Amino acid sequence: MSSPDIAGILDSSRELDRLRKEQDEVLAEINKMHKKLQATPEVVEKPGDTSLSKLKNLYNQAKDLSENEVSVSTVLLSQLDALLPAAPPGQQRRRIEGEQKRKKMKADSDISRLSPSMRSQLEACASLKGEQVAARVTLTTDNAEKDEWLVVKVIHFDRETKEFDVLDEEPGDDEEGGGQRKYKLPMSCIIPFPKRNDPSNVPDFPPGRHVLAVYPGTTALYKATVVSPPRKRKTDDYLLEFDDDEEDGALPQRTVPFYRVVALPEGHRQ
Repeated sequence: MSSPDIAGILDSSRELDRLRKEQDEVLAEINKMHKKLQATPEVVEKPGDTSLSKLKNLYNQAKDLSENEVSVSTVLLSQLDALLPAAPPGQQRRRIEGEQKRKKMKADSDISRLSPSMRSQLEACASLKGEQVAARVTLTTDNAEKDEWLVVKVIHFDRETKEFDVLDEEPGDDEEGGGQRKYKLPMSCIIPFPKRNDPSNVPDFPPGRHVLAVYPGTTALYKATVVSPPRKRKTDDYLLEFDDDEEDGALPQRTVPFYRVVALPEGHRQ
């Protein structure tokens, strides 16, 4: 075994250790933000507050660090394999099975290292299988791409990649390709709808609040404003004025069920 080979393995090990330490620091910051938002959730509604943006950046950092850890681990395994003698077919098969088991154990370990609130979020995402949700997807129309929010059905959620497989059951006539379409989307592109049979956790948007809602007669969501009078119950329909819905110089007021209205995502541009 040559000195350069050993040096490469040691370098990879040190890089792996550095990534683990950075992940621990980022997870600690995420936990601090979770505690802050749980204690004072109203802070996100204050003008100029950047709490949600900071939290999103921290999640992106954690994701990048985790992906880098996988890359370095793969390099380290390759370096070690290059120094090991070739194994008989039976042993090679057992080694492959062992690597698959280690990967599964690593995925389980990664999940267990997450904060309780993040684990709870992953459980909630997994429970959405078979449910309709609001999803931001990229559509191609007239050879141009644009992002739109649509009602889709969740087919699967991958806890390791934190991605959803969803199905657009009723694509628009103007979309190229036609027919039902599947998409693979990150968690940031999915918003669950309120449960129509469980009003206890249904948000109550007051008059004047901007929301994202399903336009009547379609499966597309657009920005809208809640108008008076206030609803008496959480399960009452909303009276909304949709942006760019002008008729004869005025915005018509349209009725939308409470379970088809969600909070307007931060940075919404539609």
